[in-house]
Amino acid sequence: MAGRVKLGDGSVRWEVRYYEAGRESPRRRRRFERKSEAEGFEVEVKRRQRLGELGELQAANQTLEELARDWFQLYVIPNLAIRTQRDYARLLDRHIVPRLGAHRLKHVRPDVLDRFRWDLEQAGVGQSQIRQTLAVLQGMFRYAEERGRVLRNPVKLVRKPPGRRQRAIVVLPPREVEAVRRVLLSEDRPGDATMVSVLAYAGLRPQEALALEWRHVRDRTLLIEQKNNDGTLVSGQKTRRPPRTVDLIGPLRTDLLEWRLRCGNPKSGLVFQTSQGQPLREHDWLNWNRRIWTPAARGLGITEPPYTLRHSFASLRIRDGASIPELAEELGHSPQMTLNTYTHVIRELRGAPATSAEDEVLAARSTNRGALSLDSRGPSVDHREPG
Repeated sequence: MAGRVKLGDGSVRWEVRYYEAGRESPRRRRRFERKSEAEGFEVEVKRRQRLGELGELQAANQTLEELARDWFQLYVIPNLAIRTQRDYARLLDRHIVPRLGAHRLKHVRPDVLDRFRWDLEQAGVGQSQIRQTLAVLQGMFRYAEERGRVLRNPVKLVRKPPGRRQRAIVVLPPREVEAVRRVLLSEDRPGDATMVSVLAYAGLRPQEALALEWRHVRDRTLLIEQKNNDGTLVSGQKTRRPPRTVDLIGPLRTDLLEWRLRCGNPKSGLVFQTSQGQPLREHDWLNWNRRIWTPAARGLGITEPPYTLRHSFASLRIRDGASIPELAEELGHSPQMTLNTYTHVIRELRGAPATSAEDEVLAARSTNRGALSLDSRGPSVDHREPG
């Protein structure tokens, strides 16, 4: 029963005492100014005790900043890549915690989140970043819901900016890819030229290319079954799909064979590694982008990052006649995402005669016959430790 309590200043409050979750759990108390409020709360406590919801009632008093700290430490760090951790931390620090951190979970309702989105828009935050921010919030509340801290995820009810690509992707044709490779070969960087081939002619994500081992290079295909998470090889793809294979076209097979011979014809180990034989880390990839790719590409008027080479592969396969499901499987994501990303490329090539990817690459290489051969000079730089 709600009890009457007289405070030191002479005022009267109504107090409800209860166990958080049964007799063995901590005992709590809460005071109200009105008896009716105390009795209403007592009825709710007893109802939740019967339904096993009292733990949620208490956990909902946690602030969103406290939830963010728990979620990041116990879920994000053990399960997500370093780059993803860094992106999430930036969104938390920049948008979520400053605006919502002091809110208790029970007070974070859809209308509060609608206002949060509106505030971000008024502050000039882009639609893509707003969508990412709401996705982080939804992940936090999913974590809280699964652990009984809230009954439902309020972010599910908030309308999010569309995830459709706002700008068309840029495709580097084989002649530009080969021009970059020619620059790298002229600088006696065969390993870097091979990296460009793997990205452009097999469509691997950078973290997949950095996890590629010689055992994955088959006679006719490349096997993609792991990724490089800041120097740690992790099984599976970024999208958590099963292992996939990509056909090895002749020019890429030749590039890999020559690079393997240049490395001493190893039977195992990583295709791209440090001079100590260790996996490349995140900073190694950033160094490669800044010190190797960017000077070679910009010298040719190319300003796109190396990830663009993945689009080059997709364009080659579209010209080769690959269907959307086939291309999606080779890229390692869903057919819908493939369609959303490459619709304008498909329309551009509609009606054009089919051309095999191998023929297109060979034709591009035939215009670069003056490039130095892979074995024309001795190694002056150990590529296998970029930067």
